[in-house]
Formats: sequence, C-alpha cells, structure tokens
Amino acid sequence: MKVKVDLELFLLLFFIRGVFMDNQNTLKGTTTVGITCKDGVVFATERRASMGNLIAHKVADKIFKIDDHIGATIAGSVADAQTLMKYISAEVVLYKMRNSVRMSIESASALASNILHASRFYPYFVQTLLGGVDDTGAKIYSLDPSGGMILDKFIATGSGSPIAYGVLEDRYSEDLYIEEGVEIAIRSLKSAMERDSFSGNGIQVATITEEEGFKILDENEVKKKTEEIN
Repeated sequence: MKVKVDLELFLLLFFIRGVFMDNQNTLKGTTTVGITCKDGVVFATERRASMGNLIAHKVADKIFKIDDHIGATIAGSVADAQTLMKYISAEVVLYKMRNSVRMSIESASALASNILHASRFYPYFVQTLLGGVDDTGAKIYSLDPSGGMILDKFIATGSGSPIAYGVLEDRYSEDLYIEEGVEIAIRSLKSAMERDSFSGNGIQVATITEEEGFKILDENEVKKKTEEIN
C-alpha cells in the first residue's frame, strides 16, 4: 500500500511540476559533446537557450568547472542544471578539504548520481556529462535525470545529439590526443547546429588535462577552428 501511495504521489508531483515548468517557459534544447583522449578530455557545447520557438539567449554557458580536474556539461532545464552543478561543486570542494586529496572522476559521478536518484519526488530535468582526469586516466560519465550513470569514450546529449553522434561514430579513435579531440568535437557541434533548430549561436569548448587542468578555450580560437572545418 505504501509503495502505491508513493508512486501516485510521485506521478502527481511530476505532473504538477511539468505543468508549472511549461508555464514558466523553461529554457531547454541543446547539444553537448564529451570526448576522452589519451591525454585528457574535451567538452563542447553550442550556446543557444530556447523557450519553445523563441531563442531566449545566445550566450548560454553549458560547460561548468567542478574542480581543477573535473568538468561537466548540461542539457535540459537551466535552473535544475545550475542547481545540480552548485551541489556537486560544493561537495567536491568539501571532500578535498576533509581528506586532503582530490575526488576521483568515478566518485564525483557517483555523487551526482546519488543526488539525482534521491530527488525522485522533485526530479531534476537535466542530462549531464561529467568527466576529467584523475590517477586512473581520462573518463567521462553520462548521467540521466533518474541517476543512471554510464561510462563511455564519447557521449553526446540534448536535442542535437543524434546528429552529433553521426560525426563522433565516424571520427572517434582511442588514439586521439586533445588537439584532435577538439577538432572532432567542434565538427560534431557544427553539424548538429546546421540541422537542429534548438542548437546554435556559436560553440564553447573546454579541455581538461593533467598538466593544465580545466581550461576554457578562447572564443576567437574556437571560432577560427570552426571556420576552418569544411
């Protein structure tokens, strides 16, 4: 009986929140990409935030620094995604302060997974890529709204992901280095932006390596690389 009541309550709250979010014109629709390389990881996103058929923002930041060696991308509800990023960042910092060591990529992903799974009565409408470099190498995990956590070599999320995956499947190799990964990530985003109306307005790219840590590439540098791709 308790299970039935919990399920009915969950469905009711899920429905109410969905209606509320629609009435608030929730920002959604995007394309994000994550690629693991031999010397680090590459994250890339476009910069459009949409409200239905309205382009609400053209400079949305969808890549977040969690720590010097961990980054994440967001797709879905902006408010949910930003809140989730704050929670994860705070917990990772607290872990390093308490233990005097940095949190592993797997542990940070498990943390995010637990936060998502624990929020079943108020779910986060967001899909996240979380990855970076630790003592075991470069890793990227995909996290869904229910807390599912999957490790993969390359991942795309959002409304333009089916198009981006076409490029990634064709171009990806486990022998890639960061510079090559950046080129493939930009190519996949450029392809998605040409066919997905929810994606556009430029590309943002970040890299994470053991030597340089988390780094957002210069906007002009990314624009130049994008223009060079045929």
